Amino acid sequence: MRQKLPKPVLQLLLIPVLAAVSSALWAAWLGWDQHRDVHPDGSTTGPYEAWQVIGLVVTLLVPVYWAASRRYIAGAVLGTTAGLTVAAYDDWSDDASGLFMVGVILVMMGSLVVTGLVSAVVASAHGDGRRRPAGNPS
Repeated sequence: MRQKLPKPVLQLLLIPVLAAVSSALWAAWLGWDQHRDVHPDGSTTGPYEAWQVIGLVVTLLVPVYWAASRRYIAGAVLGTTAGLTVAAYDDWSDDASGLFMVGVILVMMGSLVVTGLVSAVVASAHGDGRRRPAGNPS
C-alpha cells in the first residue's frame, strides 16, 4: 500500500520545484533576448518585448493554477516568487549601475502579490477541497 506524504511536506517540496519551473520559464521567455533596441531618434527600448513578458505570465499561470487548485498556496506563492526573483537577479546582475536591485525587488514584490491573489482566487473557486457524494449538494 502506498503512503501519501503529509500536506505540509508536499508544500515544502513544492517550493523548490516551482522555483525551478519559474526560473526555467524565465530563461525560456526572457533569457535569450539580451540586447536593447536603438531607435532612429537615439532612444532605446528593451531588452524584452511585451509579448515575451505576456508569454511568461501566461505560462506561469499553469503551475500556479495546478498548485493552488490542490490547496498548495504556500508552494505556489513562495516557489514562483523565489524562482522569478533568482532569475531576475541572475539575468540583471551584470548591470554596472547597481540599479538592477530595484528591478529585482520589484519583481519579487509583484510576483508575491500577483501569485498570492491568483492562488487565493483559484483556491476559493475550487471550494473547500472535499469531495461530496453525488446527489448531495451540501
